Formats: sequence, structure tokens, C-alpha cells
Amino acid sequence: MKLTEVLIKPILTEKANGQQEKLRRYAFRVNKKANKLEIKKAVEEFYGVTVKDVNTAVAPGKNKTRYTKAGFIQGAKPSYKKAFITVAEGETIDLYANI
Repeated sequence: MKLTEVLIKPILTEKANGQQEKLRRYAFRVNKKANKLEIKKAVEEFYGVTVKDVNTAVAPGKNKTRYTKAGFIQGAKPSYKKAFITVAEGETIDLYANI
């Protein structure tokens, strides 16, 4: 797998921001087929930091229904994979530089 296909986007939530400040842990949405070694290599290449640890989690897909004038509409949210990256002491990733 190409390194450009591994990282999809950073996860920017209150919980993720709290972990960035306290634990130097950054959250990313990644390709479901990517493994920990590919994720580590991609983060080190794109952000120029030393990765200390990589944890992954797969969020399951969920069924969603809503009621409209036309009746019930049913659908499904897709499952996705998250990676939690811990960087070395004294290093940071600036996720807000591109905004």
C-alpha cells in the first residue's frame, strides 16, 4: 500500500485535543487495510516526527433510520479504522497548519 493512501484525515475532537496536550497522542482516520507499521512509517514521513507507539481501533458500522414524509428511510454508516499515534518526548504535530 502506498503511504499516501494510509492516512485519510486527522480526528479533531475535544477528546483528541485533550490527549494531544496531556499524552502527546494524536488520532487519525486511516485506511482499513493499513497495519501499524505502515501507519508509523506514513506519520514519520509526512509530519517529520519520531513515533513511539501506534494503537488502532475499528469503529463498527451502524444502521440508521429516520422518519420523513415519504416514510422510513433506512441506511448504514460505514465502519472505519482509527489510529492513535504517540510521539516521542518533546515532539509535536501541528494539525492546524493547513487550515
